[in-house]
Amino acid sequence: MTDWQDPEAVRFMLADCKTWAVVGLSGDPTRTAYGIAQLLQERGKRIVPVHPSAPTVLGEQGYASLADIPFPVDVVDVFRRSEAAGEFADQAVAIGAKGVWLQLGVIDEDAFERTTAAGVPMVMDTCPAIEWRRR
Repeated sequence: MTDWQDPEAVRFMLADCKTWAVVGLSGDPTRTAYGIAQLLQERGKRIVPVHPSAPTVLGEQGYASLADIPFPVDVVDVFRRSEAAGEFADQAVAIGAKGVWLQLGVIDEDAFERTTAAGVPMVMDTCPAIEWRRR
């Protein structure tokens, strides 16, 4: 167990947060982001695709950036490599997200420090599918 997999932060995001912006989500059903977005929907979450081409995915309008989303976002779920993930954590704080989730294998300790110092819980190096199975 690491600080960045705090059980309360995981519980808060999975149980209390409804709108999840999924950074890196495209319409490709073979990609992990697609499968996880589909799982989030099955669990009653609203997904918001965030991708430069802003595709509609799983019936939800996409946006080119987090700043383009015209409504509140609860969690920013990042499907990007570790070296690119920190900028999305910073953007999540800037848009007032309630949480940031970096997927399995994605770790940015500096972004974790910045995000949690701003009062926003952050989870790294795990997946909602894994965490739901643990419950």
